[in-house]
Amino acid sequence: MTSVRFRLLILALAPMVLLMPLLLFLGMTRWTADYDEVLIANVESDLRIAEQYLSRLMVETGDELQAVAGSVEFARTPLTGFEAFFEEKRAELELDFLYYQPRTEVTGAWPVIESATQGQGQTEIDVFTGAALGAISPDLASRARLPLIETEAAVPTDREVEDRGMIIHSATPVRLPGRDGVLVGGILLNRNLGFIDTINTLVYQDAVAGGSRQGTATLFLEDVRVSTNVRLFEDVRALGTRVSAAVRGKVLGEGQTWLDRAFVVNDWYISGYLPLKDSFGDYVGMLYVGVLEEPFTIAKRNAFLAILVAFMAVLLLSAPVFLRLAKGIFAPLERMTRTMDQVQRGDLSARNGQIGGSGEIGEVAGHLDNLLDQIQERDRTLRSWNEALNIRVDQRTAELQRANEKLEETFRQLVMSEKLASIGEITAGVAHEINNPVAVIQGNMDVIRDSLGDGAEIIRTELGLVDRQIARIRTIVGKLLQFARPGEFADLEQTVPVNPVITDCLVLVNHAISHGDIQVETQLRTDASVRIDPGELQQVLINLILNAVQAMGERGMLTLATTDADQEGVEGVRIIVSDTGPGIAPEDVDDVFAPFYTTKQAEGTGLGLSISQTLIQRAGGLITAHNQPAGGARFEVWLPAATAHAAPLQQAV
Repeated sequence: MTSVRFRLLILALAPMVLLMPLLLFLGMTRWTADYDEVLIANVESDLRIAEQYLSRLMVETGDELQAVAGSVEFARTPLTGFEAFFEEKRAELELDFLYYQPRTEVTGAWPVIESATQGQGQTEIDVFTGAALGAISPDLASRARLPLIETEAAVPTDREVEDRGMIIHSATPVRLPGRDGVLVGGILLNRNLGFIDTINTLVYQDAVAGGSRQGTATLFLEDVRVSTNVRLFEDVRALGTRVSAAVRGKVLGEGQTWLDRAFVVNDWYISGYLPLKDSFGDYVGMLYVGVLEEPFTIAKRNAFLAILVAFMAVLLLSAPVFLRLAKGIFAPLERMTRTMDQVQRGDLSARNGQIGGSGEIGEVAGHLDNLLDQIQERDRTLRSWNEALNIRVDQRTAELQRANEKLEETFRQLVMSEKLASIGEITAGVAHEINNPVAVIQGNMDVIRDSLGDGAEIIRTELGLVDRQIARIRTIVGKLLQFARPGEFADLEQTVPVNPVITDCLVLVNHAISHGDIQVETQLRTDASVRIDPGELQQVLINLILNAVQAMGERGMLTLATTDADQEGVEGVRIIVSDTGPGIAPEDVDDVFAPFYTTKQAEGTGLGLSISQTLIQRAGGLITAHNQPAGGARFEVWLPAATAHAAPLQQAV
């Protein structure tokens, strides 16, 4: 699906496969619209022919009536012979009624009769009620009467029968000696199949001659078909059926001509409906012509299918021809694709060679081979550079290792410097207790014992108290010396009980604690021992205690706690040093163990916590710092128990 051949085929055929159908669709849509417009124009022309025939029939009726009124025969006919005369003329002129009415008897006349009485003949279409038709002739009333047939989409009605008649109504004045009145005649259009068939013949002469245009014509009294050649069944005309509500509303309601497709009785027709007015100026009916839509629909469908088949045939024939002609393009491109695949797999020696083509594709293949030659040469150069670079990296790595060794030595020196700084700070506090009290107390004790001799027995208790204080001073000095020079007192790592170390540390820093109102609370809940150098553990705890005391200032609560705790499945001891000071700034929590980090700008080196972290990690433990919810800082030191053997844990802050 991603081959060059497939892509080029899609590129070449896409305009034909995608654009051509679109153009065909647009063309067929436009052609169909134009075709429909031509059909509508034809129907409009047919409607005008039917309208002209109706108008001509009305004019001829008026002219014939006027000729009778002015004839010598009519003037000589006695009044007693009018009936026979009018019957003969009615038959001759193919009228449905013909009569003479004296002026004196004209009352409530129709507009056409009123116009005749004023000397102007007139012919119009009028609608007569059933009673009016019966008064003229019972036969006319019978012919006009049509049972209404329920029709889909028509306006609902309660009527069951249409008994009115649509009449071509004509009247002409009579101005003869002894005869002053009007001559009235008319043609009933209900069931007037000759009238409607004549329209159909005139309009659809092609169908009469055996052509393809199958048309119909209809005369409506309001919305009822009163004369039509539309078939309800094979030999039954659709008299009494009604037009749809949509057509009635536009033609009779709005007085507009309908030119569009419409459903007529049982099929679709391209239809034209012309509104008809009576002598009162009201819309009373419609004249309809239409052609069956199905033949034209079939013709359009066949044309579309023919074009579609032709397009598919062109497409099927053009694809193989294109592939055959494009073979000279596909083969070189596929050869270049295989070459690039080999290069991608690491074979830089792959080449296109002579691909048997010329023109732009041959030039591209040649340029590609030249580029591959350059790439191969640069690859050899890069490999040689890489080897040289590896040698230099090895040299730099050795230099870096030596630098790291120097850095470790420097760090050990910094540890010693920090320890000496701590000793100096402690010594400044206890020097007052060591030098003067020891000399004074020791000298006076000797004097007292020599002076009293046996009499010293009575103050044995007091002397014992002094002896214990001297022993306490010696203990302080001993601890101080042990802290300052741990290597002189023990090995680097020993099994150390935690609780005594905490007690010794409190003794060593008592001078700092006692300077303010700082209370000390111990919660020693473990008897376990850990493996660490005692001096290093003292150094860490003293550093944490002094930091807490300095953070609290003159007042606060220092809490020291121990408890058994497992860390990642390893048994151990957790030592907690917490205070009630201001705590650690949130943005500084992650940096408290960084070298040279300090909040005591003029007093500290910033190495205390960093060195403490290193010492604890070297013993296989970890140290963390947190802020307490109630305020103050909380440092936790975890060390593996002396019986546990575990690798150092990752530091977490």
